[in-house]
Amino acid sequence: MLRALLRNKTTVVGLVLTALLVAVAVFAPWIAPHDPYEQSMKDRLEPPCAKYLLGADRLGRDVLSRIIYASRISIGIGFGSALLGAVVGSFWGVFATFKGGLMESLMIKSIDIMMSFPTLVLCLLLLTVLGSGLLGVMVAIGIAFAPRFARLSRGPTLALRNIEFVEASRAIGASDLRISLRHILPNVIGPVSVMVVMWIATAIRIEATLSFLGFGVGPPVPSWGNMIQEGFRNLSFAPLLSVFPGSALLVAVLGFNLLGDGLRDIFDPKIRE
Repeated sequence: MLRALLRNKTTVVGLVLTALLVAVAVFAPWIAPHDPYEQSMKDRLEPPCAKYLLGADRLGRDVLSRIIYASRISIGIGFGSALLGAVVGSFWGVFATFKGGLMESLMIKSIDIMMSFPTLVLCLLLLTVLGSGLLGVMVAIGIAFAPRFARLSRGPTLALRNIEFVEASRAIGASDLRISLRHILPNVIGPVSVMVVMWIATAIRIEATLSFLGFGVGPPVPSWGNMIQEGFRNLSFAPLLSVFPGSALLVAVLGFNLLGDGLRDIFDPKIRE
């Protein structure tokens, strides 16, 4: 698998981009040249220069420092929401499918209902209940992702629920919950892990869209989405205020997508061969 990873140049590019983004997010306090919240009205809308490498926004805050700190918000929400959706959705899909009957039918119908909404629209509906902010956005995106992970985990569970080691566990008196967690869920972790990496990119993009629309992380906390929205107000005479955070968003989504595609190819034996 490692050799297959290194042979795939696009996957290596995705791994490098992802590692750099995570490093920037972790070491933001040491990398950022300025305080992202510090305002200097005499420097407002300053173009890129020696003091402000990417310029200053309409309140005189350093754009580069805000982009660096915004990576913590965007990548943190991406990881957290994708992981939440994977944990909730995988357990939901495995247990309901293994149990069968009415529980499985209810799961299938609820998945169909939730997936009939576009992900962004479903997140907006959930945010009206949960409220905006960092935690609300993370939970809303995680809940919106859960049906997709439930559907992903249903296929392997259907293939495993009548296999010999499951029947043996039933014969010695193991409960459905124990069999689901101990014997079936570990066999689902592989494809779910790959999908987590791929859906991190989607979560980052959705968070940026929600923040742009004013339903996500609000100012003064820096987020790539609300930075693009702030720059959009001054697009006619300071377009770089939107271009720079938009470029950071592009790099993040591209990196996680390339890495996820590569991991999918590696974990699928047919594609790998």
